[in-house]
Amino acid sequence: MPVAIVTGASSGIGFGCAVELARQGYAVLGTGRDQPRLAALAEAVTEATGDPNSVATVAVDLTDDDAPARVTAAALARWGRIDVLVNNAGLGSPKPLHETDDETLDRFLGVMLRAPFRLAREVIGHLQPGSAIINITSTFAVVGGLRGGAYSAAKGGLTALTTHIACQYGAQGIRCNAVAPGVTVTPMVEHRLDDDRFRRINTEMTPHTRLGRVEDIAATVAFLCSPGGSFINGQTIVVDGGWSSTKYLSEYALSSRWEQP
Repeated sequence: MPVAIVTGASSGIGFGCAVELARQGYAVLGTGRDQPRLAALAEAVTEATGDPNSVATVAVDLTDDDAPARVTAAALARWGRIDVLVNNAGLGSPKPLHETDDETLDRFLGVMLRAPFRLAREVIGHLQPGSAIINITSTFAVVGGLRGGAYSAAKGGLTALTTHIACQYGAQGIRCNAVAPGVTVTPMVEHRLDDDRFRRINTEMTPHTRLGRVEDIAATVAFLCSPGGSFINGQTIVVDGGWSSTKYLSEYALSSRWEQP
């Protein structure tokens, strides 16, 4: 049974990726900081697979010095191998450059760039040909994002790390790709949809009938780990309904009255 490590797996996109990979036949090690939520993940995976031995969890702060070794050792102790690493753990609600203090900058870079870098470095020596690393980035790493600040910087760095890993280790049969979600309805962003400005920026500028769902991202990650994705390397797959690649405006937006601030 192939083995996948999924970080930030206690909720949202990470939770969905862990369950979907389990459905595709992977044993899954999920990490997060909330033990009760990780217990819920274990229940969901067991329910999806009927096999309680197909899931394990580690409650860990990925910015801790020993976190990469702890996570890697847990997967190897349980199953003796690692085939997939999904670097998903992240933070939300960033501020623009001029409002971002050093503490916030360090926190965002620590969680979303330094931690995945260090975990990939720890895992890479255990990956065999056919293995894959998937980094969850963002549309804010593809286009300029209002208020992106440290979030954009971290996700942009993760994109560059993706292409480096693909180049450096591709000849060993280890692939690395990024999945860049647009606004996806998760606990991290649900409250922001109450903000009329945030909601309109995303709904009225997306040439699709809905916003993203966790299942959209999980299915893309699972595909990149599958035989069907075996010749995809060093790419960013944007999953945003066309938001970042078009100049779409809905009929509502086009017909609305524009007012000067």
